Amino acid sequence: MINHPLIDSRCYSHKEQGKTVNNKEKILIVDDDPLLQESLVSILENEGYYTDTARTGAEAEAKIRRDFFHIALLDVRLPDMTGTDLLVKINKIAPRMKKLVLTGYPDAFSAIQAVNQKADAYLTKPFDPEDLIKLIAENIEIQKEELRYSQEKVLEYIQNRVRELDSAKLDYTA
Repeated sequence: MINHPLIDSRCYSHKEQGKTVNNKEKILIVDDDPLLQESLVSILENEGYYTDTARTGAEAEAKIRRDFFHIALLDVRLPDMTGTDLLVKINKIAPRMKKLVLTGYPDAFSAIQAVNQKADAYLTKPFDPEDLIKLIAENIEIQKEELRYSQEKVLEYIQNRVRELDSAKLDYTA
């Protein structure tokens, strides 16, 4: 049972143990509330995700520099910086990482800042765990599609470049 005031556990039904897990996408949970972190770890690991946690922006930044994460869940208010300040840093370090902002203090200004700093979603606490799980799954699918598109563009570039070099080679030998 999830027991945290910012998570509506009545809406979350635990999956049965031994279920088939996903491809083990990695999620970094950045929040200074240890109980919320523990609850999110429990929910997300139950869904088959790898998780790691950070309580400060600096700790999150160090982990992102050291390891790859598919998604970061970011609290707006951290002890050493705002979540939007961290968004700016993440965009420079890991621009393809999906960034989902969670806040217990929703206001138009922080929402606009999050959007301007390229947050992929903005979720207010308390939240329904099923909504978070759905949001994560949607963002992972978007990320996979972006990767497929990037790979196709790289392949297209390489194929065009090979044709170009072959053409130049024929012109040179003629």
